Amino acid sequence: MTVQPRASEPIVAPVALPGRAYDIVIGRALLPSLGQRIKSLRPSARVAIVTDTNIGEQHLSPAEASLKSAGIDCTAIKVPPGEGSKSYSVFEVVCEAIVDSRIERGDLVVALGGGVIGDLAGFAAASVRRGIDVVQVPTTLLAQVDSSVGGKTGINSAHGKNLIGAFHQPILVVADTALLDTLPKRQFRAGYAEVAKYGLLADAAFFSWLETNWQDLFNGGPAREHAIAVCCRGKAAIVARDERETGERMLLNLGHTFGHALEAGCGFSDRLLHGEAVALGMALALEFSARRKLISPDDAARAAAHLAAVGLPVKIGDVSGGVPPIDRLMELIAQDKKVKRGQLTFILVRGIGKAFVEANVEAADVRAFLAEKIAQK
Repeated sequence: MTVQPRASEPIVAPVALPGRAYDIVIGRALLPSLGQRIKSLRPSARVAIVTDTNIGEQHLSPAEASLKSAGIDCTAIKVPPGEGSKSYSVFEVVCEAIVDSRIERGDLVVALGGGVIGDLAGFAAASVRRGIDVVQVPTTLLAQVDSSVGGKTGINSAHGKNLIGAFHQPILVVADTALLDTLPKRQFRAGYAEVAKYGLLADAAFFSWLETNWQDLFNGGPAREHAIAVCCRGKAAIVARDERETGERMLLNLGHTFGHALEAGCGFSDRLLHGEAVALGMALALEFSARRKLISPDDAARAAAHLAAVGLPVKIGDVSGGVPPIDRLMELIAQDKKVKRGQLTFILVRGIGKAFVEANVEAADVRAFLAEKIAQK
């Protein structure tokens, strides 16, 4: 797999859902074109932009200028940054602000931000007036390769992550890779976990390519657009085949069963960012697969070594401040969305690039594995 020189035109990855197809547009300096892209889809629509206060300082003014230059009336709705905004209280604030802005069914919500904003604004758009179209403008690597695509929206519950929400596909995703230049290094690294995920779950050649080219991706070279496009095309294909996550789409949760439990157990705080939790969760999932003799220990070690090389956590001891007691972690795992009739379901692997859904995993096996990992630190 080789990287082509950076193209002068954006890369377009279509999501082929019958009657609801949309494009993911990937490239540098796309934000100034947002207004014209929206105008071509909804010529007379008004827009409510949902963003957070940090993103607003950097990218809201250019987004508003682009909309206004296209003759689009817009209102900005700002929320606090961080996972804490994926809550009932902030969801209520956003919904009421959209209604107060007199946004109608034929209008649009624009989600300008990372995964938190995409999930929150998308869920609000799905709910206000029983459904308003949404355009995703992801500003983080994690959002550009994963959360902005596929229509999964939602907020967190006291019982776990993303337990309250709806499927609500966007009508457009605009992934301006230049916006990633302003990301803190830790945020970028966290997003990279979701990039590596696509190689580990279904594309061994892509994972090998990442092992060689990850530094160019981090430095903003042509590898960045290439990797984002590979991830988006991979997810788009899976979503087109299984929109509602009844089968194949569950594979995209590789690392998330362990990861979500650890993230929730750390209070959705800066102690463990979502992408960091996914990285640790993937390392644990591959080691758990090796423990079940599904893959070789060398494959599990290879995956963990790459994640560690870019600075991501791969051991329980890497979590600042430690993790909750085993009983709490098992309680959180039992609330995972893939649980069916109380039986645990995990995404495991039979090799790098060969993920599969393993149903009816014994809780006792998971408990014993996690207890050992916690003891090792």
